[in-house]
Amino acid sequence: MIKVLVVDDSAFMRKAISTMLGKDPGIKVVGTARDGLEGLEMVRKLNPDVVTMDIEMPRMDGLTALRHIMMEAPRPVLMVSSLTTEGAEATLKAMELGAVDFIPKQLSKVSLDIVKIEKDLIARVKTVAARKMRHVPSRAAAPRPAAPQAPRVAVTPGGRPLRDVVAIGVSTGGPPVVQKILSSLPADFPASIVIAQHMPAAFTGPFAKRLDSVSKITVKEAENGDVLRPGFAYVAPGGRHIILDQRVSRVDVVVTDEPADALYKPSANVLISSVAQAVGKRGLGVILTGMGSDGCEGVRELKERGGRALAQSDSTCVVYGMPKAIVDENLADEIVDLDDMADAIIANLYK
Repeated sequence: MIKVLVVDDSAFMRKAISTMLGKDPGIKVVGTARDGLEGLEMVRKLNPDVVTMDIEMPRMDGLTALRHIMMEAPRPVLMVSSLTTEGAEATLKAMELGAVDFIPKQLSKVSLDIVKIEKDLIARVKTVAARKMRHVPSRAAAPRPAAPQAPRVAVTPGGRPLRDVVAIGVSTGGPPVVQKILSSLPADFPASIVIAQHMPAAFTGPFAKRLDSVSKITVKEAENGDVLRPGFAYVAPGGRHIILDQRVSRVDVVVTDEPADALYKPSANVLISSVAQAVGKRGLGVILTGMGSDGCEGVRELKERGGRALAQSDSTCVVYGMPKAIVDENLADEIVDLDDMADAIIANLYK
């Protein structure tokens, strides 16, 4: 039985989340709290497996409560986020602090989506509960470094790379992982990067800005008219796809709503298949943490055309779903820990 604590200052949201989760026989809501302070007391008292945490609350907000939980007794925390720019910035900050995922706060609209939201919420709670906090090194085991180390930046070997387009597919737990990789790449990174991160439309702009602010390469939300350039990363806008269009002397980025029936928008399969078709063996696919198997078919197509593929290791993923899919199909050339991924990406441009 998965024990869940719901922390939210809105009585409606506490009731809505509790009711949805209560429909699954494997989940029990053991308590609800009205603010971060009450939430922290209940975490200590009830020891829940998973916490859902609102961000804006009186007395103690969700980010402060999250910091305390991660310091005292780390466990999976799902942030409940408003789909706004402010909500996006706060949620990305929360994921950097250790929250594993977020659920959108669109429950208040009497919506037909409610069944889908319910299924999604139950699936997320079950997935993160099963994983515990494997992606966070335990505080006890990690000796404190004497001085804060500057993030190590990977080095480019020089010479002409064989591959010059990196396509990243990522979902649950992705933002801090993508941030760690991009911020470790050198300014002279000799390839372009295209990213399909499953995210709502309001989130991808702030996500790209945040990545740009911590990276030596340039990161932007993709828009029609963008042309691939080395040292640039393009994030697919939430709710839409990006595909590549190989022209005579350049590769264009195209933002599109097709295929409209794709399970995810943006879809890693759609992106990586388009990379396979546009640049073939010049493509490197990278599949990072996420539920499900999005990206697997795209990687298969990329490999058939001579491209390479990397999968993030089980032990460093928040959810080992998407990488596992390509590993199980024998499509991954290398399985790489998160700390080594920036180096591995550079090395594979030359393999």
